[in-house]
Amino acid sequence: MASLLLLGSPWVRIRVLPELRPPFRCPGLASNTCLSSRRRNLSVSVSSDTGPVDGEVRVRFAPSPTGNLHVGGARTALFNYLFARSHGGKFVLRIEDTDLERSTRKSEEAMLSDLSWLGLDWDEGPGVGGEYGPYRQSERNSIYKQYAEKLLDSGVVYRCFCSNEELEQMKETANKLQLPPVYMGKWATASDKEIQEELAKGTPYTYRFRVPKDGILKITDLIRGEVSWSLHTLGDFVIMRSNGQPVYNFCVTVDDAMMRISHVIRAEEHLPNTLRQTLLYKALGFPMPSFAHVSLILAPDRSKLSKRHGATSVGQFREMGYLPQAMVNYLALLGWGDGTENEFFTISQLVEKFSISRVNKSGAMFDGTKFRWMNGQHLRSLPLEELIMIFGDRWKCTGILVESDGEFVKDATELLKDGIDLITYADKALSDFLSYPLHSTLAKAECQPILQDKLSEVAASLIAAYESGELCEAIKEGNAGWQKWVKSFGKLLKRKGKSLFMPVRVLLTGKLHGPEMGGSIILIYKAGICGAVSSRTGFATLDERFKMLKDVDWESLEKETTQVESAIGVSH
Repeated sequence: MASLLLLGSPWVRIRVLPELRPPFRCPGLASNTCLSSRRRNLSVSVSSDTGPVDGEVRVRFAPSPTGNLHVGGARTALFNYLFARSHGGKFVLRIEDTDLERSTRKSEEAMLSDLSWLGLDWDEGPGVGGEYGPYRQSERNSIYKQYAEKLLDSGVVYRCFCSNEELEQMKETANKLQLPPVYMGKWATASDKEIQEELAKGTPYTYRFRVPKDGILKITDLIRGEVSWSLHTLGDFVIMRSNGQPVYNFCVTVDDAMMRISHVIRAEEHLPNTLRQTLLYKALGFPMPSFAHVSLILAPDRSKLSKRHGATSVGQFREMGYLPQAMVNYLALLGWGDGTENEFFTISQLVEKFSISRVNKSGAMFDGTKFRWMNGQHLRSLPLEELIMIFGDRWKCTGILVESDGEFVKDATELLKDGIDLITYADKALSDFLSYPLHSTLAKAECQPILQDKLSEVAASLIAAYESGELCEAIKEGNAGWQKWVKSFGKLLKRKGKSLFMPVRVLLTGKLHGPEMGGSIILIYKAGICGAVSSRTGFATLDERFKMLKDVDWESLEKETTQVESAIGVSH
């Protein structure tokens, strides 16, 4: 098998069987080279090593601004970013907005905001500029038309005057014959006279690319290894629509080549596009980039992650209270790992460790529970001062507190942070903490054993300690004062462990569970005297809680509990 170096490229080779030659010429060949209208068999193998053109790594993320930034797109952007940074290369952002009906500037701005929030700063692109712009496809139409005309002049592309009705008829015919729905029209071999007649009539036409009738095209994918396609399944494809708008595969090929993209890292959904793009690279005489197609992100049911599975966009997770560093960390682990058991990485550590060779071929499952847990770990790893600021701003913004800083905010953050996985969960954590649902708790089945264990006697002793000032004096001394008091209180009642702490927790907090009790009681006391808690929260001070305790009809409660227990015993 002969080996032909493609137009001086030092790192891409096209191998063609000696007796077969491509049925087209490249733009760099002599202008009088003729195009054969007869299709010939072709066997092309494109292999790309990992070396970039001229030694520079240049990758791109090219979203379409037709909606929100999906987590799959964000992961693709992240892998490109990490690959570029780990090789000292450039990360290019290109907006593919040729779908004029669906593309919006609002969507574009939201995507740029999400990428910035994730910390994926681009070296070239909208808002940054660069020597290979413009970086919006809608601003590059003249470039596409220029290259389309070159291909038309060379004979690689021809005008197709088929109507939509004719194309639909071809599809139906192919379907009946159980053949691939490829173009079978006459315009691939039409005479100059036929073409000129249609032009004179003003018949709309598209530009179609001539594809060899038979043969196999192979590429070496950096993630998937060798990938091949049979060319007979493709058919001649459109590169320019009849309205003058370029088609996706043509735009992408021209843009990637002109922007000197060395590695195309994208979702596996784009793998079929690589066939068309490879043929376009060859026809245009452009050096081929290396390709790496990343697996899909899957839902727990192993289907493609979509809106029906819940939140799927970066913006949604951002609003839900996720941290950008947690999202970057989690997305990196969807299909990649450094070979160790470590799951926690900063973005700088990811840059240092990332390798495309460790990206998996198989789909990665998006586990919302694990993502939320990981976010909690990142949240709690923040410096305390930063966490206080985040929670304080949140609590004031939602109206739970009237101030965003101060001693109460600090103490509340320290006490509650271990139970908070999302920033937005801080609202419920503090609201629940400040609430005093004593009566509903006493009515719970889980509370019945505590009631039966002479809870009324503990309540009476606790009320006495509060009214004497003994309890408040101990609380004012902080944790040491509380610990000393509760120990002596236990001795007085001849109780310890669960028998002591569960009834005290229920009586003072109104709940069966919660943060460390000493810190809880101290913070409840502070909440009543610091003035930081909004009156709208319905917070009950210690004084109000003890008034409620004194009003509880313990005799009736204990009687109801006994009756319930008796009824359960009879039923068994």
